[in-house]
Amino acid sequence: MSGQHRETAVPGVLLIDSITQLTAADAGVWAVSGSHGGTSAAAYALALPLAGAVFNDAGVGKDGAGIAGLALLQAAGTAAVAVAHDSARIGDALDTWGAGHISHVNAAAAALGLRPGQPLQTALLSILK
Repeated sequence: MSGQHRETAVPGVLLIDSITQLTAADAGVWAVSGSHGGTSAAAYALALPLAGAVFNDAGVGKDGAGIAGLALLQAAGTAAVAVAHDSARIGDALDTWGAGHISHVNAAAAALGLRPGQPLQTALLSILK
């Protein structure tokens, strides 16, 4: 993907290759991104009141850098999850939505019933009913 993919998957879910593409009009959605879940990516998600954010765990990385943003979003009360890097291509929101499996969740996401091991699409659709 070129980093330009942007579409509504279902009402309330925005597929966006890069979390940097969020705009003020996206407030209130679940942003399903292809971005890593590090702190720099989380800063973009924190700029808006989102229902939730989805990232790629990017292999988690040194000191958990690939998922460190989930804690920042938790501090703001925003649900956030990461999908496993070996289940979805980094930078590809459509693949994240279609093939991603949740690998990490913050407490706000866990309170909604999201758990590691769940297929992302199935899990999000179940909480959006």
